[in-house]
Amino acid sequence: MEIPPKSPDGSEKSPQSKELPTSNTASTLCISSRSESVWTSSSRSKWDIYHKPVIVVSVGAAVFLFGMVITSLSCIQKKNKEVYKMCGPAFLSLGLMLIVCGLVWIPIIRKKQKQRQKSQFLQSLKSFFFNR
Repeated sequence: MEIPPKSPDGSEKSPQSKELPTSNTASTLCISSRSESVWTSSSRSKWDIYHKPVIVVSVGAAVFLFGMVITSLSCIQKKNKEVYKMCGPAFLSLGLMLIVCGLVWIPIIRKKQKQRQKSQFLQSLKSFFFNR
């Protein structure tokens, strides 16, 4: 009589578990999430490429201006002066941080675009020479 094999943790596998197909959904999802047609298409507009850093810079500028208004209210208003003195610099620093992050993000995107163009060119050269 044949004894079913035991798994490393000591539990026995039933004969039905051998018949079940294994699922490869995780690997399929990873492959399909970065399909070539999405990432290698070069017909993207400037807004499609730079819209996130532009939005971050715009929000940062708005928060920075709001911080300037709150800080100036601490000089004008006598009521709630301590609240304005605490909140004003906080909004100023948050706005400045968002502006700097957005402005640093733009050259990073440009560098990635150049690298992507170079890799597409090298892939086309490789396919030209090796697929003959």
